[in-house]
Amino acid sequence: MIYWVEGDYIKDAIEEVHKFMRDWRTNDVKYIDLRTIDILAASHNLLDVSEPYMLLSGYRSPKTNAMLRSRSSGVAKNSLHLKGQAADISLKGRSVSQIAKAGSACRAGGVGRYSGSNFVHMDCGAVRTWGR
Repeated sequence: MIYWVEGDYIKDAIEEVHKFMRDWRTNDVKYIDLRTIDILAASHNLLDVSEPYMLLSGYRSPKTNAMLRSRSSGVAKNSLHLKGQAADISLKGRSVSQIAKAGSACRAGGVGRYSGSNFVHMDCGAVRTWGR
């Protein structure tokens, strides 16, 4: 999807991203931080693939985050997903390691590897990495 042209974001495209990255459990839509969208796009470009990301989690409502926290110790209480600043993604054609390496190369936010669950977390928070 083209969401940015010649220095300007395309309003309709960004609104589609907000809807797509909604909390699918509650259907709540939240503004997705443009920095997160940019990090995802830049990482995807570095991976040199035409396949779209598989989005596992974008925005999470407080209700969804609490439910996930009750099931896993790996879910942060103050997750950036709650602020629309994070995404958990995967690609069939690339490994967790390859996706994480592309995300880290952007030097623009957090990148977490979840190899056991086959996804990568990217966010627009502080630059940091975790996981294997």
